[in-house]
Amino acid sequence: MAFRKRRALQSAYIRNSFSSCWFYHNSIIMSGYNGAKENFHSKARTSPYPGSQVERSQVPNEKVGWLVEWQDYSPVEYTAQSVLAGPKWADPQISESNFFPKFNEKDGRVERKSQNGLYEIENGRPRNPAGRTGLVGRGLLGRWGPNHAADPIITRWKRDESGNKITHPVSGKSILQFVAIKRKDCGEWAIPGGMVDPGEKISATLKREFGEEALNSKQKSSAEKRKMEKQLQKLFSEEHLVIYKGYVDDPRNTDNAWMETEAVNYHDETGEIMDNITLEAGDDAGRVKWVDISDKLKLYASHSQFIKLVAEKRDAHWSEDSGPGCHGL
Repeated sequence: MAFRKRRALQSAYIRNSFSSCWFYHNSIIMSGYNGAKENFHSKARTSPYPGSQVERSQVPNEKVGWLVEWQDYSPVEYTAQSVLAGPKWADPQISESNFFPKFNEKDGRVERKSQNGLYEIENGRPRNPAGRTGLVGRGLLGRWGPNHAADPIITRWKRDESGNKITHPVSGKSILQFVAIKRKDCGEWAIPGGMVDPGEKISATLKREFGEEALNSKQKSSAEKRKMEKQLQKLFSEEHLVIYKGYVDDPRNTDNAWMETEAVNYHDETGEIMDNITLEAGDDAGRVKWVDISDKLKLYASHSQFIKLVAEKRDAHWSEDSGPGCHGL
């Protein structure tokens, strides 16, 4: 018994150590690391909290990690009224007597597993594996623990009137475009993604969200929906690239609730599929358009980093700076 207990403790230590290293490494990547730690887990510490006047407790860079002792840490408690109202996409409060969430596992139709491994539970609440945010509760997020999203990145090559690919005059690489929406809630441009419904497959979420956000599918007639579905099936059955899976440094994150996503690139190599689909903003989108991909992009949350990864995978233009990049992290 003692031996098995010791092995279990060793395994837990290895898991937690690996998880800490993973989050440090990937948070650097997702924050646009430039040789300093100032950006580590940064958007999850911004104030005021989105959609409110709530100011987070300030968390200095050196005290983000839970392994750093901080006895005086006093985060603000906040959960938005829209969440407390009990919509179907939200959990009850932890204190409710009939709420027994199964953290770190599939809980009925709700996925409470993290894409980055096990997360800790403290005083009945899940703890953000990337560190302190200065705020406890759920903020605008419905689920305690991971809140799963899917981000479809739809791309094509920028072409001239003759149909030839357009190359950037400095980098000499072909210019890639992606479908971007302007979010109604914050006015920032973003990938047209959204939350995974309980029991829904990621592939279904990716297609559904793109249809709702970028094609206004909810407002289409039955005939229009059938035609659109046929075109989308062509696009989403193409070979695709999983660009990123895991934790997202998002301004809605708290100590007890956080965003995770799966960003997937569907590429229309010839442009013929998307030529037959009319972009139209819908659902949470104010506007929608094709955007040239480059390092000049300023996008919501960690979306610029997702787009950069797509450009690298497709060997497309990203930056006019031809100097050596930062490798070997």
